[in-house]
Amino acid sequence: MNTHNSNHHASSSLWQDLKSAIKGSDEDYTRIPLGRAIFLLAVPMVLELIMESTFAIVDIYFVGRLGPSAVSVVGLTETYLYLLYAVAMGLATAVTAIVARRIGEKRKEAAGVAAVQSIFVALIASLPFAVAGLFFPKELLTLMGADAWGVENGYRYTQWMLGGNVIVVLLFLLNAVYRGAGDAAIAMRVLWIANGVNIVLDPILLFGWGPVPALGIEGAAIATNIGRAIGVLIQLWILFKGGKHIRVSLAQLKWQGKVMLGILRTSAGGIGQMIVSMTSWIFLMRILADVGSEAVAGATIALRVMMFTMMPAWGLSNAAATLVGQNLGAGHPARAESAVWKIGLYNMVFLILVSVLYFLYHEQLIQLFTADKRVITIGGEWLRILSYSFFVYGWWMVSVQAFNGAGDTKTPTLINLFFFWLIQIPLSYYLAIHLDWEHSGVFWGVFISETSVGLFTLWLFTRGRWKTVQV
Repeated sequence: MNTHNSNHHASSSLWQDLKSAIKGSDEDYTRIPLGRAIFLLAVPMVLELIMESTFAIVDIYFVGRLGPSAVSVVGLTETYLYLLYAVAMGLATAVTAIVARRIGEKRKEAAGVAAVQSIFVALIASLPFAVAGLFFPKELLTLMGADAWGVENGYRYTQWMLGGNVIVVLLFLLNAVYRGAGDAAIAMRVLWIANGVNIVLDPILLFGWGPVPALGIEGAAIATNIGRAIGVLIQLWILFKGGKHIRVSLAQLKWQGKVMLGILRTSAGGIGQMIVSMTSWIFLMRILADVGSEAVAGATIALRVMMFTMMPAWGLSNAAATLVGQNLGAGHPARAESAVWKIGLYNMVFLILVSVLYFLYHEQLIQLFTADKRVITIGGEWLRILSYSFFVYGWWMVSVQAFNGAGDTKTPTLINLFFFWLIQIPLSYYLAIHLDWEHSGVFWGVFISETSVGLFTLWLFTRGRWKTVQV
């Protein structure tokens, strides 16, 4: 009877925690049991990422019905947006670290000041992209090699996406503020609303409905801007009304150069990390392009499958960044380290399950996206090779986020530079082109470099220098 009662109590408290995680909790993450803190932060972060990746798939599905030229306009515009995302994600990494540290120090006003300065940073960072997009959309598409249809019919899409990029940057940065503060549920709900509006508006504006004219590819960009703008308005409203952990007052709405410089200094490493990993991906695609278009298609589909299945692991890693920042701020470095080992273990177990799925069903997963036999074989081969390294990859994701959460964004950047630019790219090129292993050479090059970087980053984390970083 006693066992039954304790089981019932455990399941009801798990249900309560799940409700709190989705609704938002005002718990102090530097004091409650670690397992519970991880659960309350990770659940909304995972759900937020799943919604974001669902939106990306839905968006390309609707645009795909307009033909390959329309899809290429989206892809080419995205190459410019990737640069913007690199900047926005790097800034977001810094903002999460700084806000988490201030909340941990119980200095909520200082966290509010950091949030306001991040809004100013977003406005400045988005300006050059907006000017380029509004005034030179055709030139930007031509520069990337768009076809005549793409330039003539797609330039308005580029104009909208780059012209309205401030919305994307604000969405990124304000969600980073909420995550750092421990209000992960707010970040999740904002993205669900923004992407939900977008998914509803996409087909209406693309293909026309009732009195609404069919706007074609331009409609997809307008839908994205409207959905995300609504998200940003909700973020700002909650920020000034007060979330569970952070609130900004109108008196704080002023330029504070010292705090701004702190954000920029910490974000330089974060931006560097993003640019290194994104450019190394471009180099790998270039090597695969020499092998053939099926190799590029197979790798692209494999990457989509990988990104989608890894969302829970990224959510857990983001929780590590918040817990490290807050616990260092509260003067609990041992608890910060303990959080990383716990999350790393959860991540490893989850990714081992994913790798078993990849190992057994690699070709079936690629078949969901294409019927081309050669593409299925190539994409399936990469998933199988990836399955050997995923248990290490889980530790790498968490230890990188631990450095970032501590505000040490420089170390992961230097590690990425060495392992991705000096090992991954030359090794992949040597194996694929010189040894004529073709696409397999690239996949094994990635396997070797990413397994090495995972083990090295974890070793560096155990040295503990991140505990003394000032932000």
